[in-house]
Amino acid sequence: MSTLLRCIDYQWRRHYFLSVIRPGHRLFSKHIPDTAVLPKPRLDYNAISESVVYKSHNAFNRKYPLPVGALQSIVRTYSEQKELSSQLSMKRHLRSTLGDRIRATKDPPAKQALVEEAKNLKAEISQLEQTLATTEEALLDLTLQLPNDTHPDAPLGPEDAATVLSTHGPSPIPASPGRDHAEVGRALGLFDFESAAVVTGSSWYYLLAEAALLENALTNYAISIALKHGFRLVMTPDVVREDIALRCGFQPRDQQSDSPASQTYSIANSHPELVLSGTAEIPLGGMFANRIFPENTLPAKVVGLGRAFRAEAGSRGADTRGLYRVHQFSKVELFAVCEEDTSEHLMEEFRQVQTEIFEGLGISFRVLDMPTEELGASAFRKYDMEAWMPGRGSWGEISSTSNCTDYQSRRLHIRYRRAASPDPHSSSSGNGSPSTLAFAHTLNGTAAATPRLILTLLENGVRFDEGGKPIGLDLPIVLKPFWLGPSSNILRWV
Repeated sequence: MSTLLRCIDYQWRRHYFLSVIRPGHRLFSKHIPDTAVLPKPRLDYNAISESVVYKSHNAFNRKYPLPVGALQSIVRTYSEQKELSSQLSMKRHLRSTLGDRIRATKDPPAKQALVEEAKNLKAEISQLEQTLATTEEALLDLTLQLPNDTHPDAPLGPEDAATVLSTHGPSPIPASPGRDHAEVGRALGLFDFESAAVVTGSSWYYLLAEAALLENALTNYAISIALKHGFRLVMTPDVVREDIALRCGFQPRDQQSDSPASQTYSIANSHPELVLSGTAEIPLGGMFANRIFPENTLPAKVVGLGRAFRAEAGSRGADTRGLYRVHQFSKVELFAVCEEDTSEHLMEEFRQVQTEIFEGLGISFRVLDMPTEELGASAFRKYDMEAWMPGRGSWGEISSTSNCTDYQSRRLHIRYRRAASPDPHSSSSGNGSPSTLAFAHTLNGTAAATPRLILTLLENGVRFDEGGKPIGLDLPIVLKPFWLGPSSNILRWV
């Protein structure tokens, strides 16, 4: 097949493949925009090609919407990319030797013939470069759709297949509609949903008086615990490049919506394309992008405070009531970059930090090992923490921790240099094998998502008079050092 026909064939196959994706479902990947400031993601095509069966089962177990034949297309396109790269290298070498022959030839007719051959070779090389670039772009687009691998201990199935790893705090109090946080908050003058609906819309809110002070106390309390465990505080931007958000794998799933626009808030007419951050994980991950760290500087642990914006709120019926699922909230986020062989241990450290935070609040909560269909794109393994919310009459997620292994680092170019290991076969002291570069592992976890913690504390800590009317609120004593306001007649520290 000629180089030109090969290029046409590749582009036709790529167009066909992209056209069979289910209508309404956006690719996880999009073309890396021209405004991207980072190099293109570095994915391990060879490892993917050698584990097609596993990758296929993995996507199926996670209910990830891969088109039929996606992995076979990746394998085929990778083979073509290698063949084209080999041909290009060979022709470039031939051009180099041809140049040497032209310079060494004294006979004018022979030299002219070589010059013509060099011109033809230059055109072939140019066409091969274009075809290779097209093939590499198609290969990247196809491969970026794959989710991360899955930890072998992760439960299989939907949300209700989660495994309870541990339970903490007092025994859950009985469920009661009278403890509904929205009604309790209104009765105590803590929330104003009606004004927020006028100013912005549904699923927005004002925190008033003690509720606003409670958010501030929760934020500083969670940060204080993280600092105690060696995390470094970062105040993050709340606006990020869309490219960075995509590289982090952040597209919050909404199974009831086919519109990608319902997932994130984009800033109109921004160039480069900017979005409101869905979590501080995104700017924290971006802070480490395109950097190489000495191995002895890892793990690098940071705790960030930012606003999270979720346009997908408002699609789950009862979950939209009050503060449970809202469009904007304050969030304290844990993030770490570590060596590839330490991420599982660090995930347990994250879990311990979160457990300490929530045990200090005196709430009933449990830790779940989340099943495959709840892992999203980037998580290798994910723990959720759920608190008992008696007004809602159910457990509700207040936190999560994810080990993303090298999923984000390959897209964000976060690497570390392994220390040179001693060479036992070397007779010279001080000599050893050269250091190598490896992609780091990244982890993230929620230290405090304030609306749901406020909800939990209100529904568990509300006090009633003899007629069942809310008259006050019991709050955990650990928050008192972080309380900025004057004493309140509705609060009692316990």
